[in-house]
Amino acid sequence: MRVVAGERKGMPLKAVTGTTTRPTTDKVKESIFNIIGPFFDGGIALDLFAGSGGLGIECLSRGAEKAIFVEKDGRAYQTLQENIKKCRYEEVTELFKTDATRAVKGLLKREIQIDYLFVDPPYRKTEYYNLVLTLAEAGKLAEDAIIVCESSDEFKLLESYGSFSLSRQEAYGGTIISIYRKLI
Repeated sequence: MRVVAGERKGMPLKAVTGTTTRPTTDKVKESIFNIIGPFFDGGIALDLFAGSGGLGIECLSRGAEKAIFVEKDGRAYQTLQENIKKCRYEEVTELFKTDATRAVKGLLKREIQIDYLFVDPPYRKTEYYNLVLTLAEAGKLAEDAIIVCESSDEFKLLESYGSFSLSRQEAYGGTIISIYRKLI
């Protein structure tokens, strides 16, 4: 695993040992960012189920101003911390070692607008996709926010979450990447 593009291009990232997490491959990560706009001019990223942090770190490398990472697994959280330190992103990140539902409840209490939302829960935990709707209904997603959901091809995601509709879907083996935007 590595940072694919931007200011930290080529920086190797440590993967989480064991089978508790499923990292997004470099190929899929590159495809995601080619679709959502390869580079950004600021904005806040929220990487729920962050694992080793590959998506949020990639977002920072490509120009996001801040990233919030949520990861409850102890080994994954430790790897996430190491990757953020290695990339020298400590000053522009927030890390939460907690369940995604609890983290979202905390975010609902803050004055925040999320520009890039990455949701990649364990494939059998489909109830976690409801957190997208929770954030959308609470007005925590920016008007032009981009939502990226990674899921198993065995599960069909909704066509919309609040006013954010499915704009593109790509299959990579048994993985489906679904991208949602507000239709204007």
